[in-house]
Amino acid sequence: MSARLDVFALPSAGKVIKQFTALGRLVVESPLPAATRELVSLRVSQINGCAVCIDMHTKEATAAGESSVRLHLVAAWREATVFTEAERAALELAEQGTRIADGAGGVPDAVWERAAKHYDEEQLAALVTLIGFMNTANRLNVMLEQPAGDYRPGQFK
Repeated sequence: MSARLDVFALPSAGKVIKQFTALGRLVVESPLPAATRELVSLRVSQINGCAVCIDMHTKEATAAGESSVRLHLVAAWREATVFTEAERAALELAEQGTRIADGAGGVPDAVWERAAKHYDEEQLAALVTLIGFMNTANRLNVMLEQPAGDYRPGQFK
């Protein structure tokens, strides 16, 4: 299985993708906790059906010491007892921000307020940026049919 298009091999698209991945590195350097970043990235990717991003963020989280139990339960975080209240608020914001079209009016105030209880403005900005970044990355990868399974932790660092 191979991708429909190798965007890195195309002069114009390659420049855009390189800048886009640089943006992703800036989000990694944000004050948002690393575990939260990986859990949110994984959940957004699950919702969007992006296999290559699920592969990447599962392996990155595992390499960073995340437990397999928590990773397996991200898809059912509401019923799982293994997430902190802050992580639950971030996952809820990630779901609402990813499913904007499903909820007329965007992200409900109550969802935002729950996240704001646990994260300062810098972290909230990083969280919103991460959610937007992951949704864009997922859409690019799904459209291009990027294959999953071969990612190695740290590959894009």
